[in-house]
Amino acid sequence: MGGMFGGKPKMPKVDTSAQDKMIAQTQQQIEMQQKETERLRTQAEEERRTVEEQLAAKQAARRRGGKRSLLSEARFMPELGVTEEEQTLGG
Repeated sequence: MGGMFGGKPKMPKVDTSAQDKMIAQTQQQIEMQQKETERLRTQAEEERRTVEEQLAAKQAARRRGGKRSLLSEARFMPELGVTEEEQTLGG
């Protein structure tokens, strides 16, 4: 039924500003959670890579026996190796 002057009754405008604020806050929270998840994922990958590198280093040291086993205590500075002044087996 029409109004008194023949027009349609107008619907009152609904205030949606509170809903808009809640939507914006929810979107911000989702973005923050996504950033935090990405940061944690990156950190976990870095930790996994570090652990794998340490494990590989341990295995390599086990296979080669490490540097210390090749150093002679007879030399003054065994890390330097054979110097020119010393005679070698071939020379």
